[in-house]
Amino acid sequence: MADVLFVHNNFPGQFGFLAETLTAQGHRCVAIASPTGRDLPGVPVARWRAKQGSTAGIFDPATRAEADLIRASAAGESALSLKQQGFDPDLIIGHPGWGETLFMREVFPGAKQILHGEYYYRSSGGDVGFDPEFGRVTPKDAFRIHAKNATMALAYAEADKIICPTAFQASRFPDLFRSRIGIIHEGIDTTRIKPDAAATLRLSNGRILDRSKPVVTFINRRFEPLRGFHIFMRALPKVLAEVPDAEVVLIGADESGGYGAAAPSGMTWKKVMLAEVGERLDLRRVHFMGRLPHEQMLAALSISAAHVYYTYPFVLSWSLLEAMASECLIIGSDTGPVRDAVENGQNGMLLDFFDVEALSAALIHACRDPEGLLPLRRAARETVLRHFDRDRVCRPAWLQAIRDVQPTLAR
Repeated sequence: MADVLFVHNNFPGQFGFLAETLTAQGHRCVAIASPTGRDLPGVPVARWRAKQGSTAGIFDPATRAEADLIRASAAGESALSLKQQGFDPDLIIGHPGWGETLFMREVFPGAKQILHGEYYYRSSGGDVGFDPEFGRVTPKDAFRIHAKNATMALAYAEADKIICPTAFQASRFPDLFRSRIGIIHEGIDTTRIKPDAAATLRLSNGRILDRSKPVVTFINRRFEPLRGFHIFMRALPKVLAEVPDAEVVLIGADESGGYGAAAPSGMTWKKVMLAEVGERLDLRRVHFMGRLPHEQMLAALSISAAHVYYTYPFVLSWSLLEAMASECLIIGSDTGPVRDAVENGQNGMLLDFFDVEALSAALIHACRDPEGLLPLRRAARETVLRHFDRDRVCRPAWLQAIRDVQPTLAR
């Protein structure tokens, strides 16, 4: 049996199923996380606490690196404490996105490392500069964006293996790292996430939605343009006018933050878009649900006549694959991340990200002809079963990658 250390700011994050599997196999697993990390049965968590915050007014391109190094030092202190208690891992599985893995080699020089390759920042070809509505990338922007990789590049230089969830995410990495990259998604639990013909969704006003009316679903962690919220909202007036019984369910937080451009001061993107199109919407049929418990989100997907997933070229959301596993009709943006899961006309529809009229037309078609689009829905789930099923595809691939890097975990 071997000792495994998980390092993740928000443990378990992407690693929960791995920690559970390795623990069940008899390996000793321990995690290092920030105070937001959660416990897993049988996996003790050492939570680091930073001794200082970021320096006010620091040189702008250095802001991310300083914050990462502060977190790395705190995580390193937690690692030293574990070592003093006799824990010396054979393998470290970590997420370098917040800096915590940076000093693990200094504390545990003999441990092999597998690092999660979520996203390597670029000033072109990805999320930055994709949407002309929000301005062009200046040289100063480009310098700052490239500098966000300073500590990640150092972390990946120490990795024995880098695991990226999708081909698009792998494509963002420099050639220097390509030989170490494997593409393995965390996977979807398709035994739990599946279509439910009897599903219902209770709205805040007490109304119950089910499959008797066409329901359009849209999910963002936070509503923002990077995930196509502005395009979706602009498509709704025509859809609601043309399909009088259609209902729209939006799941996610109406708050600042997110991955992309911030809303104007004092606003959220929901407020911005309602100010733009609200007067043309029947808001009695547009339901902002906030964040929902996962089971309720899955119920919404089961009653969906069309699920819209738009994104800039960025990290693929779990919600898309969960929607596909639920046999939703996927109407997605024709962007790199979505093409890793959806093939236009085969298991969903892909549209130009900026073509609002095309999105409106696709949604109207989906609401009016659910039976005719059933083959696409079934093919979406089949895609997940073939390529993203956690138990049959992703877990075995991850375990093989672990054995390749650290044979002491062979089982």
